[in-house]
Amino acid sequence: MEVVHYSVLKNEVLSYLKPSRPGELYIDCTTGEGGHSEALLSAYPDIHLVCLDADAGILKVAEQRLAPFQGRVQFCNTWFNHFFAEYPTTSKRPDKILFDLGISTYHYEKSGRGFSFRKDEPLSMELGGDLVVSAADMVNNYPAERLADIIYNYGEERYSRRIAKAIVESRSEKAINTASQLADIIYHAVPEGYRHGKIHPATRTFQALRIAVNGELDRLSEALEKALEVLAPGGVMGVITFHSLEDRIVKQFFREKEKDCICPDSAPRCTCGRNHRMVNIITKKPVSPSEAEIRENAASRSSKLRVAQKVAV
Repeated sequence: MEVVHYSVLKNEVLSYLKPSRPGELYIDCTTGEGGHSEALLSAYPDIHLVCLDADAGILKVAEQRLAPFQGRVQFCNTWFNHFFAEYPTTSKRPDKILFDLGISTYHYEKSGRGFSFRKDEPLSMELGGDLVVSAADMVNNYPAERLADIIYNYGEERYSRRIAKAIVESRSEKAINTASQLADIIYHAVPEGYRHGKIHPATRTFQALRIAVNGELDRLSEALEKALEVLAPGGVMGVITFHSLEDRIVKQFFREKEKDCICPDSAPRCTCGRNHRMVNIITKKPVSPSEAEIRENAASRSSKLRVAQKVAV
């Protein structure tokens, strides 16, 4: 078994999600190759953990890695929003929930699904097993305006319209079926100075297509709501994000749940029915990786951890 992914903010996760009593139940919502799960199970020998991942292939890697913890860990191949939406009311409530929303290095290096613009792979970008529309479907069939909106809204790419126009022009001559094809089109679509910036000019477009293919932001919003409902009173939820779109959703969610009342300021009296806050935000500012971690793994630089505790009513 070869592990290729580096799990970020491990020490911070261990600190903020430390158990308060023996036998606590943890949910790792984005297990990947099992880095965070291994750290938690190793550090806290009394906990039990459920590992979720939408990708059956990467979950098998985690199962091998976590085999020494047999009896304390179980695995579930599913999207996290589905898991919490279908959580049995008779089951034990989790005490700790962790989301690590970063795309795994495994997907770039080993999945063969076109996540990396440096590889000549089929342009799928599927993270789970329920693909409806692939990235290839989008770039070969969506009109330029719709493509531009996806690239701008999910990738925050300032040259979205130029890129979308180039994609449409290119596909009229030849179908765009591989990641390297698409990356080359994007590279030549943007201004020359933009080609040699800090990141590859295709980075934001690839991010946008991946998010759109997998419905990632909608899944996240639904999962946060349902996970908080399932979380035991007094339980703790931690979320690691890697870009501003995810982080904005998490920040706004926690802030909204920390309010005692959600009625508009103009309302003459409270009608929302909420008479107490639902969470206490533990990290008033997001936790970032240390300089030592960034030196060890430059990709961790953009990661942020936000943590909140469910109010015990």
